[in-house]
Amino acid sequence: MATTVLHKTRERGFLDGQFLIAMPSMFDSNFARTVIFVCAHSEDGAMGFVLNRPQQLTFPDVLLHLQILDEEEAIRLPPMTRDFQIQAGGPVETGRGFVLHSDDYLSDSSIPVSDDICLTATLDIVRAISRGEGPLKATMLLGYAGWGPGQLESEIAQNGWLTCPAREELIFDRALDEKYDRALELMGVSSAMLSTDAGHA
Repeated sequence: MATTVLHKTRERGFLDGQFLIAMPSMFDSNFARTVIFVCAHSEDGAMGFVLNRPQQLTFPDVLLHLQILDEEEAIRLPPMTRDFQIQAGGPVETGRGFVLHSDDYLSDSSIPVSDDICLTATLDIVRAISRGEGPLKATMLLGYAGWGPGQLESEIAQNGWLTCPAREELIFDRALDEKYDRALELMGVSSAMLSTDAGHA
């Protein structure tokens, strides 16, 4: 899905750069109470990243697994680098890493997904972050959420998701437990106002 939907040069779909906020009627445990940032949406389908699910792996774990650093080098990482946030981005290809980041870092493989946010899925950005040379704002996500042609539109029509424009500060906020309610606040609603029969706000 990622390779067919996400291209470096493409027209943006109407859901690109939007948040999907799961409605209470979303019974799929992969997506219950999730906030998703849509990176690509076209007639071929859609892909995005869950923004509020923790991942038990740490950044040093990733660096060791990728053999970018050895254990001694990992121990010497500065606290800011050691604590770089890793999240569970979705149920598809959970062993694959993606970095959502501000546009102050660009490589040949970086793909703009909104006016201010880029996506890079190659080792160059991981190495840059490990050296303290990465983007000012970034988060790594393992796995992604994907939909086939028309599937996401159907889920929205069936009140599975609310949609609203994404906010950069919420994408990179480390307070994962608060993101769902904060995303709803962007729309002027609270989770208490929603029911499984509610329509679009």
